[in-house]
Parts: sequence; structure tokens; C-alpha cells
Amino acid sequence: MSNYLDLNRANWDERAPAHAESADYAVSRFIAEADFLSDVVTFDLPRLGDLRGLRGIHLQCHIGTDTISLARLGATMTGLDFSPASIAEARRLSTLSNTPVEFVESNVYDALTVLEPASFDLVFTGIGALCWLPDVKQWAKVVSDLLKPGGRLFIREGHPMLWAINESFTDRVVVDFPYFEMPEPLVFDEAGTYVSTDRSFVQNVTHSWNHGLGETITALHDAGMQLTALAEHDSVPWEALPGQMTKGALGEWRLTDRAHRLAASYTLQAVKR
Repeated sequence: MSNYLDLNRANWDERAPAHAESADYAVSRFIAEADFLSDVVTFDLPRLGDLRGLRGIHLQCHIGTDTISLARLGATMTGLDFSPASIAEARRLSTLSNTPVEFVESNVYDALTVLEPASFDLVFTGIGALCWLPDVKQWAKVVSDLLKPGGRLFIREGHPMLWAINESFTDRVVVDFPYFEMPEPLVFDEAGTYVSTDRSFVQNVTHSWNHGLGETITALHDAGMQLTALAEHDSVPWEALPGQMTKGALGEWRLTDRAHRLAASYTLQAVKR
């Protein structure tokens, strides 16, 4: 497991430019439209509340589209990511879109070495982030240590039930991977990426982990956080199960056949006690 950071960083470094080029991330709209927001942030607008005047940190921010969206809602935002290529794209987008955001390069677990402890009103984590971390308890401690007392965590994430499904089956839902956090990673060797692109990649091996919903909530509680809201959703903002999902409003994808069968994502909020 010692090389998981290097493998995953190489994978994201290679894909960041392709993501910035893809229409799926709508970079051109961020540049052209001063009030444009990402679909991910738009989905959770009813739950985010008033962000004006808050100091926020977006952990695992990738190319910064959600970070910039939060800044456009009035928060003073910092984005953190371990991929230098992703940070470069995020800084470029911040400049071109005329939306000031500070972007910092760091592994999540080392965030307290580059950011001031207990200095943020809001910690935001977007969808598809926690699966790259081997230890949800360590993540929860970082979240708590970054927040001021009374500060809030806001996370929308792929549901651990979704991550347990083998997406290679296109005719049925097959639970094939662990629901709970395991010591050893799931190792994948996949040549593509989740956006449409003509680019080819060579850094294709990744290590990832699932984290049960109860494990995540317990980790936050043990780190001094109090759960204030939890909503489960039947949709995700990409075609997570190819051939079995239909795209609907806000770019969200649901099971075509009886979408109510699957909790595909969740939004969780907690405050630091």
C-alpha cells in the first residue's frame, strides 16, 4: 500500500488536462459566464445555505470547478489537491474565470502542514473523493482539525453501496466489491477516464477503498463532529453503471430500471462540537 499515493497521483496528473478540455467539466462556461456553477454544487444548493462571508476549504478539489462555484456563492475558498497537474488547471481556471481562489498542493492527510488548523468555517468534499483514501478515521480527524468550533463539514459522495457494484456488468446490478473499509486496496488497471476524450493514457493503475456509511459517520463522531443532516440520493453526476443508467436533470444519472433500488450518493453535514 505504500505506493498508492504515487500511483494515484500519476493517474490524476495524466487525466487532469483531459478533464479540463472535456465538455463534461464545462470550463468554457465558467470562463464565459460569471454566475455559472457546476452541476455538483447546483444539485446541493438547497442544502448548502448562505455561504457569504465564510472561509472554506475544498479537500481533493481536482481542477477546481466546484471550488470556484462555492467562491461564486460568496465563500472565500481554498482548494487542496495532491495532483500538481490538477492544481495547475485549477489555478488557470481561477484566473480565466476571474474568480479568486487559493489552490494548494498537498495530500489530504498532510493538510495541516500547509493550512492553518481551526481556521475554516466550512470543509467541503465533492463526489468521488473518499474512495482514494485508505483510512476514513484519519480523514475525519483532518476535517475536524481544520474547522473552527461550530464549523461545518459538507460532503456529497458516491454511496458505498454504489462503490460495491461491479460496473462491468451491463445487464444487471452485481454487488461484487467490499462495502466496508478493508486494509488492502481495490486495484484497478483501466485505460480510460470518466469523461469523453480522444486522449490515450499510460498511467492506468489505481488503488482505492470503500468506506461504509456507518464507518464514515462514526469516524466523524469520534473526531469531535456532530451529524446534522444526511440525505441519500438515487443519482450521481456521471454514468457510474454504463448501459444501466439514464441521464436526467442537472446532469444526474439514475438506474433506468427501478431507480429506487439503489442509493447512489449521499449528502452529509456535520458540525465541530
